[in-house]
Amino acid sequence: MRYFTIVLVIILLQSCNKNKEEKLNISAKTEITENSKEADSTVHHSKQISEEVKDGQDDVMLVEDIRFNGKTERIFDLKDFEKVFGKPDSIRLMADEEPCAYIFEEGTQEDRYLYKNGSCFENSKEKVGVNEFRFLNGNYILYKGKRIDAKTTLDDIRKIFPNSVRNIHQLERPGEGKLPVIRLREDKEGISDGHINVYFKNNLIHSIWWWFPC
Repeated sequence: MRYFTIVLVIILLQSCNKNKEEKLNISAKTEITENSKEADSTVHHSKQISEEVKDGQDDVMLVEDIRFNGKTERIFDLKDFEKVFGKPDSIRLMADEEPCAYIFEEGTQEDRYLYKNGSCFENSKEKVGVNEFRFLNGNYILYKGKRIDAKTTLDDIRKIFPNSVRNIHQLERPGEGKLPVIRLREDKEGISDGHINVYFKNNLIHSIWWWFPC
């Protein structure tokens, strides 16, 4: 009888050990599966970032995707200026400023700069083009329907133009000192010799300026 009791105890112990081993195997398989999923997620995320960054070129901002104060394109009719921006604060003949580049190639001696709320517009005949746009006194743009205004931070812009923010540097601005600036390309093909400078001050968007070489 004692012999059978000992045998029964040994069988029960073996059974318990087997159950523990099965549980450990299941746990190990679960852990491996979860780690595999996590690794796949990491690879996918890394792939997304690499696709975003690409070769490190600056991002593109197409002019047709922009609406100034939610209404006008970069080039618009003179008659709409006051409707959208109000009366100019000041006006100067472009000939007096002697710029090295013009928005309108076929200009005249009567071409003018219109200044409003720190922004600068080029006026030729019945057309107006945005040269520099300051985010002052409620000025804003819609870019692909997304509002960018004086409260827009550098981190907000990073979500839209990650490559350009990654390549951020500093440039001197008259009366402002050195400001952080990112550069945006005007087209995907690299046809334009110019680019767009977007300036920041105190981590907030400051202005947009279309730059073109002389």
